[in-house]
Parts: sequence; C-alpha cells; structure tokens
Amino acid sequence: MAETLPGLLDKMWKDYVLINPMAQKIHDLLVSTDGNELHNDHIALRTFNHPRVSIDVLAKPFIKSGYTYKGDYHFPEKKLYAKHYEHSDETQPKIFISELKLEEFSQALRDKVHSLIAQIPAGSEEKFDFVSMGRPWMATIPEYNALLKESDYAAWVLAFGYRPNHFTVFINRMKNFSDIHILNDFLKGNGFKLNASGGEVKGTKEVFLEQSSTLANNIEVKFDDGTLTIPACYYEFAKRYPLPDGRLYQGFVAASADKIFESTSKGQ
Repeated sequence: MAETLPGLLDKMWKDYVLINPMAQKIHDLLVSTDGNELHNDHIALRTFNHPRVSIDVLAKPFIKSGYTYKGDYHFPEKKLYAKHYEHSDETQPKIFISELKLEEFSQALRDKVHSLIAQIPAGSEEKFDFVSMGRPWMATIPEYNALLKESDYAAWVLAFGYRPNHFTVFINRMKNFSDIHILNDFLKGNGFKLNASGGEVKGTKEVFLEQSSTLANNIEVKFDDGTLTIPACYYEFAKRYPLPDGRLYQGFVAASADKIFESTSKGQ
C-alpha cells in the first residue's frame, strides 16, 4: 500500500503503463530521442458525483500531501464536472479529477452506478491509495455495454475503476520537441495514432494551452463473466504559454479537455 505522495505517484504510473504499454513505449522513445527525462504536467482521474467517491473524496490524499484546489470546469455536453489541484512544489504533477453528473442520466444508469458503489468495501474510499486500487466492484460485459450506450465515460469507470485515466508529457521541459505540431508528427511517424476530434491540437497560444493525445489503446479486460477488448488509457501532451504577467498558465481549457475526453471513445 502506498502511504506517501511519491509512493502513490509511482504506484499510479506503474499501473498506468501496465494496462497502457503504448505509453511506456512513447515515454522511452521520447527520452531516448530528446535526451532528457520527461516531466509530467498532470494526471487525470475519473469518478461519479456520488458522496462516497466524489471529486472531493478522491482529492483527499493529494490535499493531505500539499495540493490545493485551483479551478473547476464544466462539460455540459458530456455531463461532467471537474476540478484541478496544484502542489506547492511546482515539480509535482497537477491533478485533474472529473466526475459524471449522475442526475443528468437515466434512472437505469443511476441505479447501476449506485449498485456498483454499494459494493465498495466500507472505508476503502478513505484509504490513501484508493485512487490507484483499480475496480472495486463486480462488473459484467452486459453492464459495460448498457452504460456505453449512454456514456463512454461511465463505461470506462465501470471497467477500470480507480486508477489514472492518463498521464501528460509537459512539452515545455523538452529540448527537441518544444513545438506540439513537431511532436505530433514525430509520434505519427513512429506509428502512434492521435485523437483527431476537434483537430489533433486542442487549444491555441491565445488561450495559453495547447494539448494533444494518443487514442486509447485497446486491451483485453477481464470482466466477471468473460473478457472484452475495449479502449483503456491514453497519453497526453501539453504545451503551456505565459500569461500577460509572465507566469506560465497552469489551468485547463474546458473546450479542449472536452475533446481530449474522447480519446477513450470506442468509435474513434
């Protein structure tokens, strides 16, 4: 069990590359090509707006470790709400936690999510490393497909539970890929597919943030009644620009993040 922030971040990364080996390949390729260790801009987590597993619950270990709330974001089309947190030590990754607004979905989806959360062992959500514990409930293929009809996001959380949805390369700290377009071309040239929803680059210098991401790799996931090949995790890339006061923008752009979410869409 990870009881410290470094231990938790390490556990999250190891779990992430285990189910997303593409990210490890990209990481190693960029390190060898850039001649520079990669820096992580942010880690993203997904959940439901239920009192036991809300954003505020998932944020507790990070707040205990020196993070503070910095901003929130609304995604009306996807029926999501999110908050981001920053550490007093700027070398630590930002944490971006989103939650599905259950009240905006069908009674069937709400009932299913409530039944999933009821299966979480009492007190588990209070553990320091809950955000890296994986799926804490039983899940079947018909349940996954039923949620998928209403929300890619809900189906993803059912299948994967509590673990990072993605990590993010901080482009500003790279030597040879300071331009996101050059980085994207390099990745595509090495056979990696990018999320093209809304364009390969989301955002502009004018909004102080440019982002791109791979498409989630498809992996075979074990459900309680069989296996199914579904989109898992993806790798993101972020280039930040200075604000008028000279400080680097540290927030997120909802319109861009809305399209980044689609990296795990089954239809991509």
